[in-house]
Amino acid sequence: MKHPLLKFEPIIWLLFGQGILVGTLLLTGWVLILGIAAPLGVVDALGFSHAHALGASLVGRLVLAAVIILPMWKGAHHLRHVAIDMGGAGRDAVVAPLLYLTALLGSLAGIIAVIRL
Repeated sequence: MKHPLLKFEPIIWLLFGQGILVGTLLLTGWVLILGIAAPLGVVDALGFSHAHALGASLVGRLVLAAVIILPMWKGAHHLRHVAIDMGGAGRDAVVAPLLYLTALLGSLAGIIAVIRL
């Protein structure tokens, strides 16, 4: 019997691939600038009002949504395949839906948070 998630596999792989892209490009720069360079005084950090205005713009909301949502799908897919590789192929019918449901709920929470900016 085929796994019921197989019909969603291309969508999940798309979200996984974009999660890798966003995680590699955007989050790395974000952590470098806001987590290292700003506290060291190398760059001036944005003030709250300026950062909020940037995040509340249409492009800012799209970037924030991508940074929040896509890495969740990447993590869920990675964890699923780690579980399979560790001998959990028999439990995949339970593990995969739980991981993807968690990513879906986290995505919805992220969308709500970005909309409420």
